[in-house]
Amino acid sequence: MTDQSTADETRPGPEASSPGASGDAPVAFTPPAKDPFKSFRGVLAGTLVLEAIVVGLAVLVVDNLGSGVGSVGGWLVGGLAVAMVLAAGVQGRSWGLPVALALQVAMICSAFVTPALGALGLVFGLVWVGLLWMRWDVQLRMKEGRLPGQRPVGEHTD
Repeated sequence: MTDQSTADETRPGPEASSPGASGDAPVAFTPPAKDPFKSFRGVLAGTLVLEAIVVGLAVLVVDNLGSGVGSVGGWLVGGLAVAMVLAAGVQGRSWGLPVALALQVAMICSAFVTPALGALGLVFGLVWVGLLWMRWDVQLRMKEGRLPGQRPVGEHTD
Protein backbone atom coordinates (compact mmCIF):
# COMPACT_ATOMS: atom_id res chain seq x y z
CA MET A 1 0.00 0.00 0.00
CA THR A 2 1.30 3.45 -0.86
CA ASP A 3 1.33 6.48 1.38
CA GLN A 4 -1.28 8.20 -0.80
CA SER A 5 -3.81 5.39 -0.51
CA THR A 6 -3.47 5.24 3.28
CA ALA A 7 -3.87 9.01 3.48
CA ASP A 8 -7.10 8.79 1.46
CA GLU A 9 -8.39 5.94 3.60
CA THR A 10 -7.74 7.71 6.91
CA ARG A 11 -9.06 11.08 5.77
CA PRO A 12 -12.63 11.52 6.94
CA GLY A 13 -15.13 11.78 4.13
CA PRO A 14 -17.42 14.76 3.73
CA GLU A 15 -20.27 12.96 5.44
CA ALA A 16 -18.15 12.27 8.54
CA SER A 17 -17.05 15.88 9.04
CA SER A 18 -20.33 17.58 8.16
CA PRO A 19 -22.72 18.73 10.83
CA GLY A 20 -26.09 17.03 10.56
CA ALA A 21 -24.97 14.57 7.88
CA SER A 22 -26.93 11.59 9.08
CA GLY A 23 -27.50 10.45 5.50
CA ASP A 24 -30.87 12.23 5.19
CA ALA A 25 -29.87 15.04 2.84
CA PRO A 26 -26.84 15.47 0.61
CA VAL A 27 -24.28 17.94 1.89
CA ALA A 28 -23.49 20.94 -0.30
CA PHE A 29 -19.97 22.32 -0.44
CA THR A 30 -18.54 25.72 -1.20
CA PRO A 31 -16.77 26.01 -4.55
CA PRO A 32 -12.98 25.74 -4.42
CA ALA A 33 -11.03 28.97 -3.98
CA LYS A 34 -9.58 28.68 -7.51
CA ASP A 35 -11.59 27.37 -10.44
CA PRO A 36 -9.85 24.10 -11.43
CA PHE A 37 -11.52 24.09 -14.84
CA LYS A 38 -9.97 27.42 -15.81
CA SER A 39 -6.53 25.84 -15.80
CA PHE A 40 -7.94 22.70 -17.40
CA ARG A 41 -9.11 24.74 -20.39
CA GLY A 42 -5.52 25.92 -20.74
CA VAL A 43 -4.32 22.33 -20.80
CA LEU A 44 -6.87 21.51 -23.51
CA ALA A 45 -5.77 24.49 -25.59
CA GLY A 46 -2.10 23.56 -25.16
CA THR A 47 -2.82 19.98 -26.18
CA LEU A 48 -4.57 21.19 -29.32
CA VAL A 49 -1.64 23.46 -30.24
CA LEU A 50 0.85 20.62 -29.75
CA GLU A 51 -1.37 18.33 -31.78
CA ALA A 52 -1.58 20.96 -34.54
CA ILE A 53 2.23 21.14 -34.67
CA VAL A 54 2.52 17.36 -34.96
CA VAL A 55 -0.22 17.25 -37.61
CA GLY A 56 1.51 20.06 -39.48
CA LEU A 57 4.70 18.02 -39.55
CA ALA A 58 2.70 15.21 -41.15
CA VAL A 59 2.74 17.32 -44.33
CA LEU A 60 6.27 16.02 -44.86
CA VAL A 61 5.02 12.44 -44.65
CA VAL A 62 2.20 13.14 -47.11
CA ASP A 63 4.67 14.82 -49.46
CA ASN A 64 7.14 11.91 -49.37
CA LEU A 65 4.86 8.89 -49.07
CA GLY A 66 1.54 10.17 -50.38
CA SER A 67 0.55 11.78 -53.64
CA GLY A 68 1.95 15.17 -52.70
CA VAL A 69 0.99 18.24 -50.74
CA GLY A 70 -1.61 19.30 -53.32
CA SER A 71 -3.51 16.04 -52.94
CA VAL A 72 -6.55 15.35 -50.77
CA GLY A 73 -4.24 14.09 -48.00
CA GLY A 74 -2.18 17.28 -48.06
CA TRP A 75 -5.27 19.47 -47.85
CA LEU A 76 -6.67 17.28 -45.07
CA VAL A 77 -3.48 17.62 -43.02
CA GLY A 78 -3.36 21.39 -43.51
CA GLY A 79 -7.05 21.83 -42.76
CA LEU A 80 -6.87 19.78 -39.56
CA ALA A 81 -3.80 21.68 -38.35
CA VAL A 82 -5.47 25.06 -38.90
CA ALA A 83 -8.73 23.85 -37.34
CA MET A 84 -6.87 22.65 -34.25
CA VAL A 85 -5.17 26.01 -33.76
CA LEU A 86 -8.53 27.76 -34.12
CA ALA A 87 -10.17 25.28 -31.71
CA ALA A 88 -7.44 26.00 -29.17
CA GLY A 89 -8.64 29.60 -29.12
CA VAL A 90 -12.23 28.68 -28.24
CA GLN A 91 -11.60 26.31 -25.34
CA GLY A 92 -13.00 28.91 -22.94
CA ARG A 93 -16.44 28.57 -24.51
CA SER A 94 -18.99 25.96 -23.49
CA TRP A 95 -18.74 24.30 -26.91
CA GLY A 96 -14.92 24.26 -27.01
CA LEU A 97 -14.45 20.73 -25.71
CA PRO A 98 -16.99 19.16 -28.12
CA VAL A 99 -15.24 20.90 -31.03
CA ALA A 100 -11.88 19.52 -29.89
CA LEU A 101 -13.31 16.01 -29.56
CA ALA A 102 -14.93 16.27 -33.02
CA LEU A 103 -11.56 17.21 -34.50
CA GLN A 104 -10.04 14.21 -32.75
CA VAL A 105 -12.66 11.90 -34.27
CA ALA A 106 -12.04 13.48 -37.69
CA MET A 107 -8.34 12.86 -37.30
CA ILE A 108 -8.87 9.19 -36.47
CA CYS A 109 -11.29 8.80 -39.39
CA SER A 110 -8.72 10.38 -41.73
CA ALA A 111 -6.85 7.07 -41.61
CA PHE A 112 -8.81 6.11 -44.73
CA VAL A 113 -7.11 8.93 -46.66
CA THR A 114 -3.75 9.16 -44.87
CA PRO A 115 -2.93 6.16 -42.63
CA ALA A 116 -0.12 8.04 -40.85
CA LEU A 117 -2.58 10.74 -39.79
CA GLY A 118 -4.97 8.10 -38.47
CA ALA A 119 -2.15 6.58 -36.41
CA LEU A 120 -1.41 10.01 -34.93
CA GLY A 121 -5.12 10.35 -34.23
CA LEU A 122 -5.07 7.13 -32.21
CA VAL A 123 -2.05 8.27 -30.19
CA PHE A 124 -3.60 11.65 -29.42
CA GLY A 125 -6.91 9.91 -28.81
CA LEU A 126 -5.29 8.21 -25.83
CA VAL A 127 -4.11 11.61 -24.60
CA TRP A 128 -7.68 12.95 -24.84
CA VAL A 129 -9.05 9.93 -22.98
CA GLY A 130 -6.58 10.70 -20.18
CA LEU A 131 -7.60 14.36 -20.13
CA LEU A 132 -11.29 13.50 -19.98
CA TRP A 133 -10.64 11.06 -17.14
CA MET A 134 -8.82 13.79 -15.19
CA ARG A 135 -11.73 16.17 -15.79
CA TRP A 136 -14.18 13.56 -14.51
CA ASP A 137 -12.02 12.94 -11.43
CA VAL A 138 -11.86 16.65 -10.56
CA GLN A 139 -15.64 16.96 -10.99
CA LEU A 140 -16.14 13.99 -8.67
CA ARG A 141 -13.78 15.40 -6.03
CA MET A 142 -15.49 18.79 -6.25
CA LYS A 143 -18.89 17.19 -5.76
CA GLU A 144 -17.60 15.26 -2.74
CA GLY A 145 -15.95 18.38 -1.29
CA ARG A 146 -12.42 16.97 -1.44
CA LEU A 147 -10.72 19.84 -3.26
CA PRO A 148 -8.52 22.24 -1.29
CA GLY A 149 -10.50 25.10 0.21
CA GLN A 150 -13.90 23.44 0.05
CA ARG A 151 -16.09 23.40 3.15
CA PRO A 152 -19.66 22.33 3.77
CA VAL A 153 -22.11 25.17 3.14
CA GLY A 154 -23.03 26.87 6.40
CA GLU A 155 -19.81 25.95 8.21
CA HIS A 156 -18.29 29.02 9.84
CA THR A 157 -14.59 29.71 9.60
CA ASP A 158 -12.86 31.45 12.49
